[in-house]
Amino acid sequence: QIPVALAAPSLFSVYQNPPLLGDNLVVGISQSGESPDILAVLTEANHQGCSTLAITNRPNSPLGLEANYVIDIQAGPELSVAASKTYTAQLGAIAMLSAAWTGDPKPWKQLAEIPNFIAELYEQENQIQTYASRYRYMNQCVVLGRGFNYATAFEWSLKLKELTYVVAQPYSSADFLHGPIALVSNGFPVFAVAPHGDVIEDMAALLQNLKESHRADLFIISDNQNLLQIADCPLPLPEGIPEWLSPLAAIIPAQLFSYHLTLIKGIDPDTPRGLTKVTLTK
Repeated sequence: QIPVALAAPSLFSVYQNPPLLGDNLVVGISQSGESPDILAVLTEANHQGCSTLAITNRPNSPLGLEANYVIDIQAGPELSVAASKTYTAQLGAIAMLSAAWTGDPKPWKQLAEIPNFIAELYEQENQIQTYASRYRYMNQCVVLGRGFNYATAFEWSLKLKELTYVVAQPYSSADFLHGPIALVSNGFPVFAVAPHGDVIEDMAALLQNLKESHRADLFIISDNQNLLQIADCPLPLPEGIPEWLSPLAAIIPAQLFSYHLTLIKGIDPDTPRGLTKVTLTK
């Protein structure tokens, strides 16, 4: 029940008008540890006397050296430009940090099962590759998620944009109803991450509507059998994954799909156009 807020780096790095951060922990997350905007937030936080934490794959980076504390995600060198294993490892680090703050052994036991769930998902890679071939000529789509998997929708859409050059727009399933749903007509690709949990009822109602009224082409990652049955491309999640940990599992088939679609489109997934491994933004 710890309050959490997102920083707007431009307030620190461009406008030079940072908010008062108070007696709070400020966390910077960057796989390279070199992003000037993230670094600016931690530098100002230290100036204000806050505790600072870096979650990074490079503990000796500028971000790691600036922070009071460092969590090294230990993902090893990531040679491809589009981040995949470092994203997943950062999620794992955040989950472990959350588990540690609870003081309860149950979250740790749940975390220990995640590698087994991920291994099960990798067994579906052939099916994912088959699905990818179905979208060979796709040039636009939407990606939906909510709750814990709002971020999963954004990460999946980012991988599609970076690797396949598809205009993939991410939305909260709630926000999608406020206008963007008009995009969807017969055969329009809709990708959804919809595991069980508190938001599943609203997600299910939206996806059912998209199927029946808009005749959308649905690719659904879920452990809900009713949703899997209406999907054109159902991707079942293993049963038993706690909702709070579902992003760690759900991103795996999303990454694999993006990878295979890239290959099918004849694109090199390791060198997307116009991108470098480290992006320096203020």
